[in-house]
Amino acid sequence: MEILKTLNIVKQFENHKALSEVSINVEEGSVFGLLGPNGAGKTTLIRIINQITAPDKGEVFLFNEKLKPEHIKNIGYLPEERGLYKKMKVGEQALYFAQLKGMNKYDAKKKLKQWFEKFDILSWYDKKVEELSKGMQQKVQFIITVIHEPKLLIFDEPFSGFDPINVDILKKEILTLKEKGASVIFSTHNMASVEEVCDRIALINKSKKILDGKVSDIKNNYKSNMFEVVFEGNFNKFSASLTADYEILESTQKENKSVLKVSILNNMKPNDLLAKMLKFGKIISFNEVIPSMHDIFIEAVNGNN
Repeated sequence: MEILKTLNIVKQFENHKALSEVSINVEEGSVFGLLGPNGAGKTTLIRIINQITAPDKGEVFLFNEKLKPEHIKNIGYLPEERGLYKKMKVGEQALYFAQLKGMNKYDAKKKLKQWFEKFDILSWYDKKVEELSKGMQQKVQFIITVIHEPKLLIFDEPFSGFDPINVDILKKEILTLKEKGASVIFSTHNMASVEEVCDRIALINKSKKILDGKVSDIKNNYKSNMFEVVFEGNFNKFSASLTADYEILESTQKENKSVLKVSILNNMKPNDLLAKMLKFGKIISFNEVIPSMHDIFIEAVNGNN
């Protein structure tokens, strides 16, 4: 079931088209990766969903209803540019934002205490925001984003400025929120994180959506019939026997063992390569190379450019 749908969103600024007929579907209880280079239009789409700005053309639907002002209470938004009041105390500010989202004071205080204990930051509660590091401030802002348990969460570069330990903590929290029924839009340049947390993605480049679908399906579609092989035997005789149906892209030899990356061409099958290699030695391992989301991102964007 879809929780959010955008249909043919167009947004034109004075001398720049930010979005051109962009449609996305976010399924309930999923993590949706919104990807693209800087300036592609991702943040503009996020701002439209948050009703910070309006599209010139197209529609947004939340819960199968056309987006309206009261929907904002069902959305939690963590912007890339953080926005905490530097002079306010951390707890006082978090409580203020929780009440703005419709929580009563008692419930908000109780939930904030739980979250601050979970992140081991209860000692920060009465400190001013300006006393905290950037990473500490981001933890507080994450709590403010999720405290009212919205149905849709939007994280724009949530790991920016975090060390690996805190990145891992936030990833686990995002997946826990998904397991509890939240739907997540996740915008990032960290492709390793996309592989770890996203179910589906859309890739926007130069205002247009150029790729869309399940992460697993996209990775399979970008496979190039390349295999990584660890081979024990006579490498020189094996390589000399290869026809134009095979290309050795990388090779490392140590004594009688070779680690190879081989591309299979002209509709030949992996078993054909295995049969050739077995004539000259023993196969230790044989694995298909599946492209990473990092490689797919670069290939798709460069191809589109």
